[in-house]
Amino acid sequence: MDRTRLRRKAQRGSHDRAVIDTILDEALVCHVGFTSGHGPVVIPTAFVRIGDDLYLHGATGNAMLSALATGLDACVEITLLDGLVLARTAFHHSVNYRSVIVFGRARRVDDPERKRTALAALIDKLDPQRSAACRPPNHKELASTQVIAMPLAEASAKIRTGPPVPDEGEDLHLPYWHGVIPLVTTRGTPVPAA
Repeated sequence: MDRTRLRRKAQRGSHDRAVIDTILDEALVCHVGFTSGHGPVVIPTAFVRIGDDLYLHGATGNAMLSALATGLDACVEITLLDGLVLARTAFHHSVNYRSVIVFGRARRVDDPERKRTALAALIDKLDPQRSAACRPPNHKELASTQVIAMPLAEASAKIRTGPPVPDEGEDLHLPYWHGVIPLVTTRGTPVPAA
């Protein structure tokens, strides 16, 4: 698809679903872009992938989900930041990252069992096995929750790894430190609620 064709630094890109799925399954937050009556909007939210769809959830009055449910074109972006790339020259500084872009039209999930499955998967993504360690949504809670599915039919990944671009010429002898500062997201020690 033209929307997922990688134009700049295409060698960093991939349409391989295994690569895309790995990034999606590790990331906890996505950014959803769409056009509203107020103009372009980008909103961060939690998500989960089940098979060939991304699932988003929120209140039935959630403006973003309600807009997506109408079938308008949307874009979902996910980025995992892996490192800060520091070069000898300001021009060659960068970041190491893994990202996915998804284009498409979402659909509302109305089937109660599919909604329950998506919500349980989302909770388990936040904390593995958590859906079995808490009360599931009751009928009223399920009715007040909107779930949207975004197909992964138009998706691409882009990844940057490694050190700074090699220096050339007089830049080779500049006295500045250069390399990568790794960034790692980890789960801390759980803090019980009062």
